[in-house]
Amino acid sequence: MKRALLGLTLAAGLVLSTVPMSAHHSFSAEFDANKPITLQGWVTKIDWTNPHVWIYMNVKDKDSGAMANWGFEMGPPHLLQGSGWSRTTLKIGDEIKVEGSMAKNGSKRMNARSVTMAATGQRLGAGSSQNINQ
Repeated sequence: MKRALLGLTLAAGLVLSTVPMSAHHSFSAEFDANKPITLQGWVTKIDWTNPHVWIYMNVKDKDSGAMANWGFEMGPPHLLQGSGWSRTTLKIGDEIKVEGSMAKNGSKRMNARSVTMAATGQRLGAGSSQNINQ
């Protein structure tokens, strides 16, 4: 009976320990390092949540003038806080420039490497997973 209980406990532990690993993705699973992109626009939404902070911004197309909403993935909140970010670093309406890598699926998403405040030129890191989880 004890062996069966021990075996069941170990099996359950093994299954549960793999769930977080499969839920998180590596950079290369979603983004393409060979497709760098730099965008400038205005912050529309900030999702300060785990496992990644997501910022959304409206970007004006240079040719047509049409606005498109882009999302960019940054590192986790604790990593960004450790490099000087806080929940109030960016505000809705702030103009920013973001450098990063495009999504593999062609959607208007990117992984950010750096964020620059347009008004001040202050360059902030983005906690990118590009060099960590390839």
